[in-house]
Amino acid sequence: MNQDGTLSGITVIDLSRLLPGPYCTMILADHGARVIAVEDPRYKDRGEYVFPVYRNKSHMTLNLKSEIGREIFFRLVKDADVVVEGFRPGVVTRLGVDYAAVCRVNPKVIYCSITGYGQTGPMRHAAGHDVNYLSRSGLLDLMGEKGRAPAIPGTQIADLVGGGMNGVLGIVMALFHRERSGEGQHIDISMTDGMVGLLPTVQFFQAMFDAEQTRGDTFLSHRYACYNTYETADCRYLSVGAVENHFWQNLCSHLGKPEYGPLQYDETRRKEIITFMREKFRERPLDEWERELRDLDVCVAPIRTVAEAMADPLFREREMVPETDQATPALGVPVKLSETPGAVRSTPVAFGENTDVILTELGYSETEIKSFRKKGVV
Repeated sequence: MNQDGTLSGITVIDLSRLLPGPYCTMILADHGARVIAVEDPRYKDRGEYVFPVYRNKSHMTLNLKSEIGREIFFRLVKDADVVVEGFRPGVVTRLGVDYAAVCRVNPKVIYCSITGYGQTGPMRHAAGHDVNYLSRSGLLDLMGEKGRAPAIPGTQIADLVGGGMNGVLGIVMALFHRERSGEGQHIDISMTDGMVGLLPTVQFFQAMFDAEQTRGDTFLSHRYACYNTYETADCRYLSVGAVENHFWQNLCSHLGKPEYGPLQYDETRRKEIITFMREKFRERPLDEWERELRDLDVCVAPIRTVAEAMADPLFREREMVPETDQATPALGVPVKLSETPGAVRSTPVAFGENTDVILTELGYSETEIKSFRKKGVV
């Protein structure tokens, strides 16, 4: 087994900030890449440093608006494999660190740009955040209760999936292509594109039912009792996901209503069955339901709080919440590879912590580094 990770030997220069790009490069770092995060020194005290995604990385400060800063940057990327940036389209060109400029010193570079609306199209320069990308793609309209306003999810789906994970996919595919062809390339990741890419099941159900899917009233969102959430006696909730009929029949039989088994998707009895389930699950507290249903083949799960999930033995055993001495629980590596596993090798780095070390590696003297600080270059 190779403990260094699949991407050992790959160097990534990360110019991105906030969440999408840094999450992307965290995944690369988890799997062995050397990631050097580069940020403007002025950002240090702006409260925008999402520290959990800086594990396994080095971090340095660099003012790319200065001539010396750009000189340092091009030394960094000369032998790098990947550059990741998350500025609005045109910004890296104005700074002089765009794909074409980097290619002049490193023709085989893989250059990944992660933006809200992509490098092309009428929205490319528009400002936005996660909720806007969910809105534009149509996903937010499907979230929440029927007849009520759309509900913003409690985590950043567009940033993490549309930007971060799609960025990783693009980079790994580009690395594979370069391995075969010797060619680098530019990757254009739009978080909004990524959200549109999550609509296959919506399209499928629209075609199946010949009807628009609407908030809180779709095949897999509260319309039927077999795929729903229910309140328990202690004001907690559990989820039922018994899509296949044999799971549904098992649950109905256990709850004393076997006659509901064949009526799983019966429109004339739909509300009646939901009402029964609501009343039934309100009879007992969540922990009792969990113990009772745990060993049945029924696709039921307790709806945990985040704190409860962090303490769940399942995630401890799966190494998704490894034991550490940090105040905030560390999160593990979800992609489990048997021969080249990813790992949390180092805790999140502080802002600018490795600046001097990296500059020294690039050949700058202590005197030069002090001069850079005085001039605001780092």
